[in-house]
Amino acid sequence: MSDAPSIAVRAQARVAERAAAGLRRVVREVEHADGVHLRIDGRDLTSFASNDYLGLAQHAEVVRAMQEAANRWGVGSTAAHLLGGHRGPHAQLEREVAAWLGYESALLFSTGYLANLGVIAGLMERGDVCVQDKLNHACLIDGAKLAGCELRRYPHNDVDAAARQLDAAADAPKLLATDGVFSMDGDLAPLPELAALARERDVPLLVDDAHGFGVLGPEGQGSPEHLGLNARDVPLRMVTLGKAVGCGGALVLGSRDLIDALTQFARPFVYSTAMPPAVAAATSAAIAIIRREPERRAHLQALIARFRAGAMQLGYTLMDSVTPIQPLWIGDTDAAVALSNALMQRGCYVPAIRPPTVPSGSARLRVTLSAAHTAAQVDELLQTLNDARRS
Repeated sequence: MSDAPSIAVRAQARVAERAAAGLRRVVREVEHADGVHLRIDGRDLTSFASNDYLGLAQHAEVVRAMQEAANRWGVGSTAAHLLGGHRGPHAQLEREVAAWLGYESALLFSTGYLANLGVIAGLMERGDVCVQDKLNHACLIDGAKLAGCELRRYPHNDVDAAARQLDAAADAPKLLATDGVFSMDGDLAPLPELAALARERDVPLLVDDAHGFGVLGPEGQGSPEHLGLNARDVPLRMVTLGKAVGCGGALVLGSRDLIDALTQFARPFVYSTAMPPAVAAATSAAIAIIRREPERRAHLQALIARFRAGAMQLGYTLMDSVTPIQPLWIGDTDAAVALSNALMQRGCYVPAIRPPTVPSGSARLRVTLSAAHTAAQVDELLQTLNDARRS
């Protein structure tokens, strides 16, 4: 018999090791939610941890659209898209967003994680090279692993290093991939420079705009629009629908040929049950609100500026972000957890982000703001941050 530990024993040891380092993850049950108000462990809290950046997740119009679609289509899609699960609301959502963002076609996935797995693994093969920012979301990295291609990572936002990685790949087919907004730092990728590099090297550029779509740009189209780019500059784009849009799922946008290829070869699309059609209908309703109510983005930007000014005045170290993601750099893991717990005791929910989600020594409080917040709530958070640190 082998002396190697069983999978269960090994798993228990790994969890114990993480717990001993103060890094064990815990799932908290939310007992009630009403906009930015949550109840956790019987405690009423104001949440600054949601990706519902525009406050649409419980919008009455969005909820009504979902209810009406559920009455017509039922709760589940019952099958994968290719086996009869692709219903009218799915097709309508794909057409609407593709037309709005200026792409020929779009493909709907059940989650953003699946979308990034699908787009990279569906287009790349062994022997290909995928060049990525080191701070890209895990699903982009995992997509390259699933494809079996060579993954090369460049230092964060270093365009010259990205160029060297592309050039070192010689004649191999290549893809350049980056987040538009980085989820833990809140900063923007240098998309104009990356787009120019991709054009020079004749390499497709894939942008994961999970945290930019709906929030950035004059029309809310996302980080490419915010930086003056269009679909020609970003030939492949992923947008999630569960953050600023407040619903769920994700879309990959591109040319008809690329989207047809993903329909054939993106395993997370081919072999996953389609999202409930009622969710797709709700998503269309939410996007209609984003397009007609720019005041939501204006209010959100005012809150971001208010929070940044107040936090800097209190002496906190902020990261370079113009987005709703406003991390407070703490550094030490124990100190970040202690501050998060102190805030929770005072009625503000702001989880600490610790390794391995972020590099060692870079623990932080990830404050996320929403158009559903008021200026008074932001001021309350700032006062609570001041009181908690003093104590």
